[in-house]
Amino acid sequence: MKLSEYELSNLQGGAITAALLNSVARVLNTVLELGRTVGSSIRRIYSKNYC
Repeated sequence: MKLSEYELSNLQGGAITAALLNSVARVLNTVLELGRTVGSSIRRIYSKNYC
């Protein structure tokens, strides 16, 4: 089935796209890595193991 020019011009994308999911996953991954880094730094400061 072929779409007409009118139908092609009126196409609308969905609310959840692959790009949106990918960007949300990257943000969550970045927040997780930031939490790990801060936690490791705090643990090193309290244990006085800086190296």
